[in-house]
Amino acid sequence: MTGRTEWPGDSPDSSRAEKELSPQDPAERARAICLRLLTGTPRTRKQLADALRKREIPDEVAEEVLSRFEDVGLIDDAAFAGAWVESRHHGRGLARRALARELRTKGVEPALIQEAVEQLDSEREEATARDLVDRKLRATRGLDRERRLRRLAGMLARKGYPEGMALRVVRQALEAEGEDTEGLDEPF
Repeated sequence: MTGRTEWPGDSPDSSRAEKELSPQDPAERARAICLRLLTGTPRTRKQLADALRKREIPDEVAEEVLSRFEDVGLIDDAAFAGAWVESRHHGRGLARRALARELRTKGVEPALIQEAVEQLDSEREEATARDLVDRKLRATRGLDRERRLRRLAGMLARKGYPEGMALRVVRQALEAEGEDTEGLDEPF
C-alpha cells in the first residue's frame, strides 16, 4: 500500500495531482481532470463531460467547470472540429462523410460539424481521392480489371468518398494507364 486514499472513479491512469486533491472538493478535481486531459490532446466538451461523469463528478459541478473552460477558450468545439477536419483529411485522406461521422462520435454539434466539413470543397476532395488512387494503383497492377476497380473504389468508399466520385476517379486513373474502361461507369 502506498498510503494514498483511493476514491471512486480513480483509475490507474489518474494523475498524482488528481489523487492528492481533497475528495470534498469536486470542482478542484474536475478542473484537474480537465486540465490533465487537455494537456495531451484537444478534446470536445462531450469527451470531457464523459470523463468527469466516469470519475463521478456531480453533473452540476461538471457543467460549471466545463462552462468556465469554454469561457476562457480551453474548450472550443468549433476549433476542434476545424483542426480535426484539416488533420484527418490531409493525413488520412478522409472525405467529408467520414470526417462528419468521426466528429459525431466525438460529440460535436451538427451545425459545427457542417461548418467544419464545408472547409473541404469538392475539388480538393476529388484531388485527394486522385492522390489516394495514384498511390494504390501500382499495387493493383497485374490484377484483372474488375478486381482493380473493386480494390480502388472500395478503398475510397471506406474513406467516405461518394460512389460516383470514386468510380469516376478510378476510371480516369485506369484510362491514364491504358486500361480499357468500357462499362466501368456502372455502380458496383
